[in-house]
Order: sequence, then structure tokens, then C-alpha cells
Amino acid sequence: MPLDVVILAAGQGTRMRSSMPKVLHPMAGRPLLAHVIDVAETLDPVAVHVVYGFGGDQVKTALADRDVSWHHQAEQLGTGHAVAQAMDAVADDAQVLVLYGDVPLLRSSTLTNLVKLGGPDGLGVLTVHLAEPKGYGRIVRDQDDHIVQIVEEKDATQEQRQINEVNTGVIVCPAARLREWISKLENTNAQGEYYLTDIVELAVRDGVTVHALAAADEAETLGVNDKVHLSEAETEYRSRIATALMRQGVTLADPRRIDVRGNLRCGSDVFIDVNAVFIGEVKLGDGVHIGPNVVVIDSQIEDGTQVHPNCVIEKSHFGPRCQIGPFARVRPETYLGSTVKLGNFVEVKKSNIAKGSKVNHLSYVGDSTLGERVNVGAGTITCNYDGANKHRTSIGDDVFIGSGVQLVAPVQVGDGATIGAGSVITKPAPADKLTLERGKQMTLDGWKRPVKKPKS
Repeated sequence: MPLDVVILAAGQGTRMRSSMPKVLHPMAGRPLLAHVIDVAETLDPVAVHVVYGFGGDQVKTALADRDVSWHHQAEQLGTGHAVAQAMDAVADDAQVLVLYGDVPLLRSSTLTNLVKLGGPDGLGVLTVHLAEPKGYGRIVRDQDDHIVQIVEEKDATQEQRQINEVNTGVIVCPAARLREWISKLENTNAQGEYYLTDIVELAVRDGVTVHALAAADEAETLGVNDKVHLSEAETEYRSRIATALMRQGVTLADPRRIDVRGNLRCGSDVFIDVNAVFIGEVKLGDGVHIGPNVVVIDSQIEDGTQVHPNCVIEKSHFGPRCQIGPFARVRPETYLGSTVKLGNFVEVKKSNIAKGSKVNHLSYVGDSTLGERVNVGAGTITCNYDGANKHRTSIGDDVFIGSGVQLVAPVQVGDGATIGAGSVITKPAPADKLTLERGKQMTLDGWKRPVKKPKS
């Protein structure tokens, strides 16, 4: 039976105390709604429908790359009214699964089981048992333990409020039935809204079986209504990722202190120290060691490379057995060959550095190509920008560059060349020769160091 997924994402989320639509607040670096779309797509639906409202242009722009069908809810008149906005795009022979843009932690396995449980004729409802059910709609069962009604807390009796099985809002049912039941919804309740939950009572009246699936854990059904909930969702998501990594064989110094904001793939014997952050697509090879406080963005790090503390790496590729940092910054389009060393406070940008080369400390290498076994002394700068355009520096194999050198691009340094410390190189440096440029050193007799004037 074909499946359509409807995601309700029209609410403002006033308790977030933000001008940003609630479903765009980030969890693990991505909008809440993106996580819900992700899990919906794992079910292989015919279509994913998103009902949007508050901040609609922002929501559509932020998720413009997603293959979803957008439906506008001009007035927020309740969940039943929201689902109705998408139903014209759903065929009668489909099942409809209703999800929420602010419930980002549902597992694909849970939803798969719910869809199967609902079947082609029944109504499936996802519930959860809470020790503190305040604020949630209660699941009301008859003496035979069959669900007969969902009562919102504001409309519940004192007895019904003692029930700890609550509604998550997630349902699945045949489209034709859902269309019929939505048309019969009334807003005669404390909120004056058309509740989707009222279809349970309508289903019971029509003799349709209501199947309940209890979520495996409370965290899975967490709805994000304020920044506290957002923090709780982030913590749960981080825990899931850390657990998955450790089961794959990754050693985490502290599973509570790792952030994965994208997709992290690891080889064997990877070690990740505390407070490491991985953003986008990151791949770590066998035996990679990531030190504390490291940020890696959209990069690949090959076998045996060590990244020491406090480095930032973005859109780069490191070969095997490199040594990086501490306090190195590697900017986009940097490619390191094997056994390259970037030392303390080194910045590299848009450069290729070949096997065995070293940029040990306090240097900037930008828009450059370095050959094999190059040694770059401390305080060396490639002057790649003339105020209007960027230019490249080309350095051959086995070059030795002394400390405090400025290489004014475009410039070439030949194989085996040596550049004397303190030189400003503006012309090609020939292979296998010493090139240096220095002004005459002077000593001025009789010069006196300035002194501070006494305070009056």
C-alpha cells in the first residue's frame, strides 16, 4: 500500500522566544524539520508533504534542497485543520503517516512498525508512557483495554489526568478514512481548534480498529517547545551518535563531549578526545587520532594522521601519517601528502603540500604548491594577495626556507634551493643555490632609547 507522509510544521513556537520559526531551530547543526524529513524518507514514501505557516518563506528557503511538497496553512486552526491542507495531494488508496516538525528523534524502526500495525484498514496511534504526563493528551481505553478516545489535557477530567499513557500525535491511517474523519471534526473544545486526535473517537464509532504502539523510550517522542527541550533533544541525539560510534570501534575519551553535526565515518582504532566537533561530511581513516577541542568540517583524514589540540580543519584532505598542530588552522582546498607536518599556529589555505614537507610553526602558506621534503622555517609568509588578485607560490622538492621569509607571489623556488632567513623573495630562486635578500645592518652610535615623561 503506498504511503504518504504529512509533516506539520506551521506553528510559531512562541515558547522558543525567537523570531525564527520553531522548526528551523538547529539540532546537531541542522533544522529540526530536516531531521524529521530524513526519517520520513527512510520509509520510501510516495511523497513527503510539509504543512507550513509561520515564517513560511524562511522555512521553504532553508529546506529548498529537499524533495518535499509544500502546503500553506494560512491560519493555525489546529492539527486537524493542518492535515487537511495536504489531503488534496494524497490519493485515496494511500496510507497517511502524520509527523511533526518539532519531534526530531523518532526512529525509522518505530515508524515502520507503526505503519505495519495500522495496516490497510486500521488506525495506528503512537503512544508513550510518561511518569509526568502533564500537558499531553491522554489515551483513554475501555474495560477491554481498547483505545476509545484521546482527550487533550485542557478537556480532561481529573480522573483522566491520572492516566500516564499519552498521545504523541503520530498517527497512520488510510487516506480515504482520514479525509472523511477530518471533514467531521468540530472545534467545540477549550482551545477552539480542530484536533486531529478527535479522529480516534470517530474511528471507534465507525467500527475501525485503533492499534496502539508504545514508543520504546520517552526521548524518542520528545517534542521541542522551548530551548530547554531543544537542549534535551540535542543531548539525546549526541548520545545516540556516540553510542553508534563506539559500537563501530571508535574510542571516545568522553561520549558526552563529542558533537557530530553531519555524517562522521571512521575506520578502525580511531581515537577522539573531548570537545571535538565534526560538521558536514567527515571521513577518518584507520588509526586517526583527534585531539581535544578540534573542529573538522567536510574533510578527509587518512590513516595514522594525528591532529593535536585546538585545530580547525575545513574542506581539506590529509594523507596518511601527518602531524597537525596544535593550534593549526587549515582552510578550504588544502591537500597534504603523506607524513606532512603542520606545527604550532600554522595557517594553510588552498595549497598542495607534498610528502614529507614541514611547516613547523608561526607561518602562513596560501595559494601555494610545495614539493616533497620542503622545510618551511618559523614566521614564513606567502604574500599571495596584491590588494586585488590572488597569486600562487611554487616551491620545488627539497627546498629549505629559513625563518622570517616573505615569498611575494607569483614566485617560484627551484628544487633544492635554500632561502636565507629574513629574505623578501620577489624573483625566481634558482634550484640548488642559496638565495637571500637583506638590507645592510647598521649600528647608530649615540642613539638613546626614549624614556617616559614623569607624571606631573
